[in-house]
Amino acid sequence: MSAYRILSSVPSSIRQTCLLAAAGCALTLAAAPVHADDYDATLKDIQSTMGGVPSFVKQFPKAGLPGAWAEVKAIELSDKTALPPKVKSLISLAVAAQIPCNYCIWSDTQDAKRAGATDEEIQEAVAMAALTRHWSTIFNGMQVDFDTFKKEMGGQ
Repeated sequence: MSAYRILSSVPSSIRQTCLLAAAGCALTLAAAPVHADDYDATLKDIQSTMGGVPSFVKQFPKAGLPGAWAEVKAIELSDKTALPPKVKSLISLAVAAQIPCNYCIWSDTQDAKRAGATDEEIQEAVAMAALTRHWSTIFNGMQVDFDTFKKEMGGQ
């Protein structure tokens, strides 16, 4: 059986995930190797930023840690992005509730509270995630025509 026929029989969401993973692997293989100095500097930065280095960080592949930490600092931990920290925490919590990820739910709830989110805002973020998931199930399961949907909802 050809690779195309095999791939075409796989659901598109799984196929897209596999293709993204393969692209990520290709980019990782093409990237310059991480030096011990980069890893050690990253651990020091995590220590100074968080007041400690959580044990799970040491389980993360050494080659990927400097890049992963840079991404977390640039987006999640930065207050100089388009979204304020409270909004980012609420978005992350809503996604974590859908995945579900107990670690993320707990951490994102704490982060949201530290950023000033009220219990009501936290509850609403989770409820919005549930509402979005509900309607996504309806639209996809009933195979609602996307072009018709856009027209009826005021899109072009």
